[in-house]
Amino acid sequence: MISQASSRQCTVELQALPWRIRQVRRIVSAHLRYWNLDCLIDRAALGVTELLTNVHQHARPDKACTVEISFSLDRLTVSVHDHDPRLPVLDRSPEARDPLATSGRGLALIEAVSESWGARPQGDSGKVVWFTLPAPSGAPVDLPPVSGRAAPASSARPRDPRRRRPSTWRRPPPRCRSPADPRPLGPSGARLYLLVCTVAA
Repeated sequence: MISQASSRQCTVELQALPWRIRQVRRIVSAHLRYWNLDCLIDRAALGVTELLTNVHQHARPDKACTVEISFSLDRLTVSVHDHDPRLPVLDRSPEARDPLATSGRGLALIEAVSESWGARPQGDSGKVVWFTLPAPSGAPVDLPPVSGRAAPASSARPRDPRRRRPSTWRRPPPRCRSPADPRPLGPSGARLYLLVCTVAA
C-alpha cells in the first residue's frame, strides 16, 4: 500500500521479498523524479535496496516493513521500519573489508553514499533504520502539489487550429466517376469491378 501525506512525503507498506524490493526501488525513483530531485535517485535507490535486503535476509519474525521517504530542510530522509527489535551494527573488522566478500556490505554502502545514517528502537514494534541525502544547492524549493505538476510554459506548444477537426466532421462518402457511372473509386483512383467467372461443367 502506498500513501502520501503531503507533497514531500511518501510511505509504502510491503513484504520485503525480492520482487517487491524492485517495485519499491522504482517507486522511490519515480517520486524523486516528480520532486525534481533526479540527482539523488541513484543513491536513494541503492540505499533503500540495501535496507530492504537486510530486512529480507535477517528480520524476524516476519518480513513486513514500511518504507518512508520525505524531503524537508534541503534533505531527503529514507527510513525502513520492520518488526525485528535487533539493531544493526556496522562490521568494521578486517574480514568485512575483504574485496571478495559477497555479503555484509549493506551498511558500509549506506555509510559511503549517505550524509548520515542510524538506527533506533521503535518501542514494541521493532526498529527504524534511516539515512539522509543532502539536496544540491540548485534543487527547487517549491515542490509540485500532490494533484499534479503543470508543464513549464516554455515547453507548451500551441495547437494548430488547422489540425483540429470540427465537431460536425464526418467521413466523406466514396468518390464516384460521374452520375452515369456511379461505381466507387479505389484508393488509387481506379474503378472497382466485380468479376463473376462462370466455369462450364
